[in-house]
Amino acid sequence: MTDVATLLRAYDEQLRTDAETPSAISVTRLGPLRLVTFAGGRGFVTYQDLDGADADEIADLVAQAVAHYDADPDIKRVEWKTRGHDVAPGLHEALLAHGFVEEEPESIMIGEVAALAVDVPLPDGITLRTVHEEPDVRAMAAMEDVAFGDPVSDRSADALMRRLSLDDGMELWVAEHDGEIVSAGRLEPVAGTEFAGIWGGATLKEWRGRGIYRALTSARARSALRLGKRYMHSDSTPMSRPILERSGMVAVSTTTPYLRTAR
Repeated sequence: MTDVATLLRAYDEQLRTDAETPSAISVTRLGPLRLVTFAGGRGFVTYQDLDGADADEIADLVAQAVAHYDADPDIKRVEWKTRGHDVAPGLHEALLAHGFVEEEPESIMIGEVAALAVDVPLPDGITLRTVHEEPDVRAMAAMEDVAFGDPVSDRSADALMRRLSLDDGMELWVAEHDGEIVSAGRLEPVAGTEFAGIWGGATLKEWRGRGIYRALTSARARSALRLGKRYMHSDSTPMSRPILERSGMVAVSTTTPYLRTAR
């Protein structure tokens, strides 16, 4: 079993680069920061580290990043992605001072693909497959909205259709019962790295606790293994973390998003 320090080092070195944002419209460098713009007016701030910046230097970086996005009238919201293992004096205070709101932390989960690609029994009548056609993608997105307690909208489905049009290797996996999608998740191979990400996992409430999502995780791991990937990673909520731990993934750090809406 690979130790946590090795997993975290691989995460920092391979994923905290342009590989983290393959669908970006643009990326602007600001010192150690990468100021990313996505479709739909979304800004995203990330970095490999903060180059040993002190609190005053970090406050200045935050101010410059905010000015960058405020100058773009198309930007509707900005996410600043922090990691718990970073040395970042004063960052929390600087973000709050500039209108960012701290969201709930999530666990950064990583596991070796070979250990995750195991057979998991499915409940009777459940089948797994990948989906590509627009009606299936929209049904998958609608199920996820319901599973997360959100109003059903076209936003997620539209974003997934845009991603599929890029042909960047993303796979959409679903579990079905009598033609109804009851659980789903994405596999996102990260080009130029040993990693694939698993994202968007959701299961309808009445189908939880039956091993379906774990089976979806295993199916995505087998696909990642065929693609030559060594590691799987995900940002995990407290609800999904135990499932991923049972699948063999471990928490290596935390990530906390800070969100700021346009003014």
